[in-house]
Amino acid sequence: MKKIIHHIRLYIALFIAKGAIFFLRLSGSGGTSLPGKLALAIYPDILTVLARKYRIIMVTGTNGKTTTSRMIEQILKENRIDYIANKSGANLLSGLTTTLISDVKMNLKSRSHTALLEVDEAAFRLSSKYMHPAVLVVTNFFRDQLDRFGELYATLNAVRDGISRLPDTTLILNADDSLCASLGKEVPNSVIYYGMNKLELPADDTWVESQDASYCLYCKAKYEYLFRSYSHLGHFICPQCGYSRPEALIQVDKILSLSGEFSRAIFYTPSGSFTAQINLPGLYNVYNALAAVSFSEALGFSHEKTIEALSCFESGFGRMESISLGEKSIQVILIKNPTGFNQVLSFLKTVENPAAISFIINDKLADGTDISWLWDVGFEALAEIQDKISRFFVSGIRAEDMAVRLKYAGIFTDHITVEKDYGNMLDDALEHVNSGETLYILPTYTAMLDIRKILKKRFHLKNFWQ
Repeated sequence: MKKIIHHIRLYIALFIAKGAIFFLRLSGSGGTSLPGKLALAIYPDILTVLARKYRIIMVTGTNGKTTTSRMIEQILKENRIDYIANKSGANLLSGLTTTLISDVKMNLKSRSHTALLEVDEAAFRLSSKYMHPAVLVVTNFFRDQLDRFGELYATLNAVRDGISRLPDTTLILNADDSLCASLGKEVPNSVIYYGMNKLELPADDTWVESQDASYCLYCKAKYEYLFRSYSHLGHFICPQCGYSRPEALIQVDKILSLSGEFSRAIFYTPSGSFTAQINLPGLYNVYNALAAVSFSEALGFSHEKTIEALSCFESGFGRMESISLGEKSIQVILIKNPTGFNQVLSFLKTVENPAAISFIINDKLADGTDISWLWDVGFEALAEIQDKISRFFVSGIRAEDMAVRLKYAGIFTDHITVEKDYGNMLDDALEHVNSGETLYILPTYTAMLDIRKILKKRFHLKNFWQ
């Protein structure tokens, strides 16, 4: 009798969640989290039941989760593997549940055999109780939203606890991140490390001495670096206990170009080297590509398919998402922490044509209520190129704070416009963009959702969950 009641609750949860997905998407609101919440409330073990039907690939870490997932998604497409993915970026337990519910039929049979799931690093430990991925990709660990995640090492240890439940999972880890690399020590898992070879990189004046992982995890001595890419990423070594960067099985041997539109690099793998163009600019996206190449190598996919995937994948909504407006364009780039923001500023310095920049800063719970991190970002780099920026716009709940930060970075105050209304800001900003130029919109998370609703309505974009 108890078993029958459990089955009834499972099917009720599935029916109600599917109904919620249908009606919420019909209304245009997405339905990416609420259906999962409803299902979990009715049948708490529904994620465990559904997860057994898939080969699960997980991607977690602080920065680059969505972009890395999109690259892996394209690799799956090129290799003609059917899959389901949480494209919307709803990466908490409710979002993961909604994703799987949307793929299964009412008889619990799945339409796909593979599930590619981006998982919030703070939610990973809990998700590991319900799902056992075949492959886990961990991108990096950076200081991010201290009011939500807490101290950086607490996040690292939470992910470590989650991995301890997954001894059969293949781990793909960033060798250049001393925090991420430590996850592969003394575990029974198969581990694949990826990283940069010692490269000649352009000077970066947004670089600030990293406080994220300056000291050894094991003996607290300060790391020394044989090579540094950005922040605390590089070939680290502890001079006291000897903890150092593990050997990377997958490497970028040379970066051929870092333009404002794409990157080209030479990748080394155990099955040979190849050159690939990455359909996004920025050094941090080369790292994302490295993670995707490592995944491809782990599954034995051909280099040809991987090269094609890296050259044509679509960026996730708000992650370097480009919108063509004829002779003008808009590019939306999510910003959420000092390291990621500094990398975006480095990218903006490579842009050749004049542009306008809009910062939209909110302090809601999903953004992080403490915005003092803005003072850890190297905005001073923008002062050097402000003659190429037609205007700086600031919007969002904390627009005035952003304006003050730009002023202290050396941006001329008569070059800054504060406009709280997103629609008016967009109109004004586009008037300052000429033919062949781009408006760069840099929002925090909730601001990205808000501005994208406006952009979708005006320019007929895809829904964010598609």
